Parts: sequence; C-alpha cells; structure tokens
Amino acid sequence: MSENVKVAKAAGVVGMATLVSRVMGYIRDMVMSWAFGTAAAADAFYVAYRIPNLLRELLAEGSMSAAFIPVFTETLTKESRESARHLANAVFARLIVILLVLTGLGMLFAPFVVKVIAWGWVHKAGNEDKFLLGVKLTRIMFPYLLFIGLAALAMGVLNSLRAFLTPALSPVMLNVMTITSVVLSIRFLPDPILGVAGGVVLGGLCQLLLQVPGLRGQGMMLKPEFSRPHPGVARIGRLALPVFFSSSVNQFNIFMGTIFASFLATGSITYLFYGMRFIHFPLGIFGIAIATAVLPTMSAQAARREIAEFRETFSLGIRLVFFIMFPAMAGLITLRLPIVNLLLEHGQFDAASTRGVTDALLYYAVGLWAMAGVRIVSQAFYALQDTRTPVKTAIVAVLTNVVLSASFVAWTPLAHGGLALAASLAAALNISLLTIQLRKKIGRIDARRIGQSLARIVPASLAMGLIGWWVGGNPVWTVKGASLYKAGLLGGTVAGSACFYIVVMWLLKSEELAFLWEMAQRRRHRDG
Repeated sequence: MSENVKVAKAAGVVGMATLVSRVMGYIRDMVMSWAFGTAAAADAFYVAYRIPNLLRELLAEGSMSAAFIPVFTETLTKESRESARHLANAVFARLIVILLVLTGLGMLFAPFVVKVIAWGWVHKAGNEDKFLLGVKLTRIMFPYLLFIGLAALAMGVLNSLRAFLTPALSPVMLNVMTITSVVLSIRFLPDPILGVAGGVVLGGLCQLLLQVPGLRGQGMMLKPEFSRPHPGVARIGRLALPVFFSSSVNQFNIFMGTIFASFLATGSITYLFYGMRFIHFPLGIFGIAIATAVLPTMSAQAARREIAEFRETFSLGIRLVFFIMFPAMAGLITLRLPIVNLLLEHGQFDAASTRGVTDALLYYAVGLWAMAGVRIVSQAFYALQDTRTPVKTAIVAVLTNVVLSASFVAWTPLAHGGLALAASLAAALNISLLTIQLRKKIGRIDARRIGQSLARIVPASLAMGLIGWWVGGNPVWTVKGASLYKAGLLGGTVAGSACFYIVVMWLLKSEELAFLWEMAQRRRHRDG
C-alpha cells in the first residue's frame, strides 16, 4: 500500500471520528445558547473557556503532536520499540510536573489571566460582576490543562503508531460531559454556569481515560520514568516551545480578538466564539484530520531522507485540504444565516444574536482556506524538525493581526466582524510566508500541480456558492420556528450543493476527486 493511500485512510478515520465530535459539539453549542444566550454569564464563561480551549487546540492538535511525533517516529524508525517506549515514559514524567505547576499558577493568578483576556472589562464601568464570575470560572476550569496535556501525549504516541480512531474520538467526551453538566446544572444549581465549568474539567479527565485501552493494546502504557534519561527528551524540549508558538498563531489571533472584543458591546466575545465554532466544523473534520495523518508519514520520510516522497505527501495533503476547504468557504459564507438561525436561534438566543454571529462567521470564513492550509505547511517543517522558520512567520502574522484588529475596530464600522477579518488576513499572510520558505528549503513543492488543482477548485466553488446564495435569501431565515422545514431546506441545499460540486469537479477531471474515488473503490472491494 502506497504512503498516499495510508495518509488518505488515516485522514478518513480521523475525519469520521472528528465528525462525530463536531456534531456533538454543535449539540453542546445549541444547549449552551438555549440556556445562556449571549448575556453576561455567557461572555464570562467563554472568556474563562478560552484558556482550556486554547490549550486543547495547541496541545492536542498542535505543539505536543508536532514536537513529539517526529522525534518519537525517528526513534521507532532508527532504534527500537523499547527505546521509543522509554522516550514516551520519560516525557510523561516531566510533562506531569510541568502541567501541575502551570495548573497551580493558573488558578493562583486567575484574576490576572482574566484581566489579560478581557482587558476591556477592567477599563469599563459596570463589568465588575462579569469580571469576578470570569475569575471564578477560570479557577474551576484550569485543571483541565493537566488532563488535556497528558491526553495530548497519549494521542501523540497512538498517532505515531498509526492508531488514529481513539485519539480522534476523545473530544467527544468533553462535549458529552459539558452537555450533561448544562442539563443538570440548570435544574439543580442556583448558579448553573459554575456547574458547566466543572463539566469541562470532567470532560478532560474522560478524554485521557478513553485512550488508556489503546495505549495498553499497543504495549505503550505510559508510566513516569524520572531516573532514566533519554536523549530524545532534550530534543523534544528544544522543539516544543517554538512549535507551541508557531502552531498557536490562529488561536493567538482569536485570543487577541477576545481582548479587543472586551472593549465592544456585550455579546461580542460570544459572537466570535460561535463564529469560530462553525469554522471548526470543516477545519476539524478535514483540515486537522489531513494534517494529523500526514505528520507521521512525512516524519518517517524525513528520517529516511526521502525528499521526493516527502514532497509528494505534502502536495497531496495541501491539494486535499483545498479540495474541501474552498467549497466549504462558499457554503459557510452564503448559508451563514440559515445555519445560525436553525442551530442557535432558540431560547435566550434571539435575532440580534444571530446577526452578531453571522457577521463573525462571514469574516472568519474568508480565511478558512489559509487556516487549514497553514497546518499542512507547518507540519512539513515540523517533520523536518525545523521549528525556527514557523516561529519567524508566526511573529509576523501575529503582529499583522494586532495592527489590523486595532485599525478595524478604531476606523471601520465592522466591530467584532473586523476582528474576525483581521484573523483571516493574518492566516493568509502566514501560509504565504511559510510556503515561500518551504520552497527554499526543499526545492520544488509541486507548485504547478497545486496551481492546476486550484484552477479547477475555485471556479467550481464559486458556482456552487450561487445555490447557497439563492437559498440564503429566503425570508424564512429571519423568523423563529418552522424548524423541520428549515432543516429540510438547509440539508437539501447542502446535499445538492455537494453533488453539484462533485459533478463539476468530475467534468473538470479533478485529480483529487479521482484519488478519493479510487480509495472508496478499494474499500468497497475489500469489504465485499
């Protein structure tokens, strides 16, 4: 079986598992919006939730995997399984200490953390109660860091061994526990938002425990080893900090958006949160899935110095991401009102809240292709164990985002929409700079093939978007109720648009569609 087929199979496994997680995540968002709307309690919760959510993305989907997997894979490839097990246990021991210290400091300095995230609350009168609630919620949720950090290490071990299903399913536990805590807290607690924060922590613990059987089955059960040093630990340490920073660009841009949004009207933070949640649906199912799948393969190819094969894997990854992300962009932009109206406009979430979220979704969606693509390009550098280049481009992207955010808030009427647009433009700059540097590092990056692919994908996506634009103009999306009719109309539009896109790409002889079709045929014949 070729490496491309292995990558596609792994991406499919991760994508399907992530689909389950994202669906549960939207159910969680629907329950949260029904219970708390976009009022002050919701703003306080999402400020406090920024920390565990940020660390989940950076550790589970970012720096832990990017720093650990290349070194662990190289140890497996060049040394032995026993040496790799020893490396994982040595990292596990040191990670426990680091996470315990960070968790304690986070709980101790929670007021400072909230001041940084929601700076505007400190400088605007009438936000004292919201600030104090944010501090309390931050202290409750900070232990999530301990569990998600250890879960991220377990995910790195399993992904390196090409075991993708359980790690990809583990976020489901966070959503299940959060939904359960909302339902129970609303009924039994006088301040239900505090119970929801406790549910987040329990969700993190369950994410870790879910992976224990997989580790045991692979013979890689993690046990702390302090007394036996491994040279790979120091290498991971040298990689981890720059990887943490460079892989955090998108999240840091969102983080900066939260700071600026704290100076805007109440609800702005929640608008941005829900807008990014919809972006995470295609980003998580396809973008992160493909990035997760290509890293172990590219790491092994880099360790064997197979540059031609490395280039082929990178090209496949970026083309598959664009094949999915551009039509997803078109759908999210044109169908943003139907999506938000149907899924969130219930209970305390009113029409004004819908308008706020659709504005955020529009401007985040503009940069979806870059947010997904930068993960693939970054993985190429991490596989080559080059963490300095992504850091340099990350610094430029972050500074650009800060300047644009301040400019849009001060000089345009975009409000929180301007903050989302700034994050999208910063992501576009980041992927552009990274791609230029990657070409310098490995020579050709198969640019002609990628360009030919985009020449098919972009026009097909624009044509597909016309369907969503027509359906999105229906006045039914401006009123509450008629949920079954709306669900049928939206579902039919999405299915019809997807079929239209596939047919157009087939007529244009898309290489990516042919590859995915071949994969489906292989599986059908094998199962048959």
